[in-house]
Amino acid sequence: MLDGNTITVEKTMEQVAASTGRKRRRAWLVGAVLLLLILAAALAAGLRRDSSPVGFQTQPVQTGNLTVTVSATGNLEATNQVEVGSEMSGIITRMTADYNDTVTARQPLAYLDNVKYKAAVVRSRAEVAAAQANYQEALATRDAAAKQLQRYRKTRELTNGKLPSLDDLEQAEAELDRSKAAVASAAAAIEVAQANLQSDAADLEKTVIYAPISGVVLSRNVEPGQTVAASLEAPVLYVLAEDLRRMELQVDVDEADVGQVREGQAATFTVDAYPDRTFEAQITQVRYGAETTDGVVTYKAVLKVDNPDLLLRPGMTATADITVQNIANTLLVPNAALRFTPAAPAAGAAKRQGLLSSLLPGPPHRRRAKKSAGTETANTSGKQARVWMLEDDRPRPVPVDIIATDGALTAVRSANLQPGMELIVNALNTQK
Repeated sequence: MLDGNTITVEKTMEQVAASTGRKRRRAWLVGAVLLLLILAAALAAGLRRDSSPVGFQTQPVQTGNLTVTVSATGNLEATNQVEVGSEMSGIITRMTADYNDTVTARQPLAYLDNVKYKAAVVRSRAEVAAAQANYQEALATRDAAAKQLQRYRKTRELTNGKLPSLDDLEQAEAELDRSKAAVASAAAAIEVAQANLQSDAADLEKTVIYAPISGVVLSRNVEPGQTVAASLEAPVLYVLAEDLRRMELQVDVDEADVGQVREGQAATFTVDAYPDRTFEAQITQVRYGAETTDGVVTYKAVLKVDNPDLLLRPGMTATADITVQNIANTLLVPNAALRFTPAAPAAGAAKRQGLLSSLLPGPPHRRRAKKSAGTETANTSGKQARVWMLEDDRPRPVPVDIIATDGALTAVRSANLQPGMELIVNALNTQK
C-alpha cells in the first residue's frame, strides 16, 4: 500500500509540473503574438504617415524678350541754374522781376541806390581833367627847356666855347631831362585817373542788376528797401533757371549696379506729382567720383530730360529705371524654379528601418552615402544653375546657363529645355 501511494504521489507531481509548463508556454506565446500585433499596427501607422502624397507646383518655360533694368533715385535739376548776386553794397530801390517770371539776358532785374557811385564818377572825371592839364603844363615846360638848351648850344658855338659857361650848359641839359620826366609822369597820371574813372563808372553800372541768362525766375531773396552788403560775400538776389523745357535728372546709382550703367542708355522715371505718368530720359554722364552716405557708396549719373509741357520742376524727386540690357527671343524660366531644391527622400523610411532593426534581428544595412542627390543644392554661383522637372512623378535636374534676370524671370540657355515644359517651383504636401 505504501508503495502504491508513493507512486501515485510522484505521478501527480509530474502531471502538475507538466500542466504548469504548458501554461507558461501559452502565456509566452500569447505575449509574443500581442507584441507582433502592436509592432504591425505601429508600422502600418508609420507607413500611412510617411506615404502621405507630395505634389509639386509647376510653371511653364516661356520664350520672349527680357529687359534688365537698374533702379536709382535722384532729383530733377535745371540744365543751367544761375544765382544772380550783387557786387556792390547799397539799398535796393527797385526790383523788376518776381517768381516764375520769364526774363531775357541783359534785362534789368534790380536797382541799387547809386548816389555815392555817381559822385565817385564825377570825382574821377575831374581827376582825369586835372591830370590832362598837368600833362599840358609838363609839355610846355619841356618845350621851353629844350629851346633854352638849343640857344645855349648855338651861343657857345658862335663864341667858340666862351659863352655860356659849361656849368650853365649842363644845367640847361638837366632841366630838359627833368621836364621830359615830368611829361612822362603827367601822362601816367592821366592813365591812372582814367582807370579810376572806368572803375567808378563800372561800379555805377553795377548798381543795376542785369539777368545773365534768359530763363525763369525760381526764387527772389530780397525786397525793395533792403540793404545788401557785398563786402565779404556777394548776396544772392535771384535764382534763374535756363530753359526748363530741357532739364536733367541726377540719380545715385549703387556701386553694385554702376558697372552696368553706360552713357547713351535709355531710362524711364516717375515723380510723385504724376504717379500715373512715365517720363523718358537718356544717360549723358556717369561720374567717377563716389558719394558715401551712411556707409552706402553711390555714383552720380546724369540723364537728359525733355520737358515740353513744363510739367516737371527743379527739385522733384524721381525714381528712374535704367535699361541696361535687352535680350530678344530667349528662353525664360521663373526665378522660383532656380531657387527650388527637392527635399531629401526616404527620411521616414530610414527611421522605420532603425526602429525595426532595434527590435528584430536582420542582416546589416549598407552604409548610407555621405550625400544624397536630393540634398544637393543648385549651383547658382556665377552663370551655372539647374532647374527641376517631373519625370515618372520624380524631380529630375536640368542644367542651365544663366544669361540675365529682371528679378521675376531669368533668361537661360539649355539644350534640354523647350517652350511649354513645366518646371517645379514649389513642393506641396497634399495630405488632408
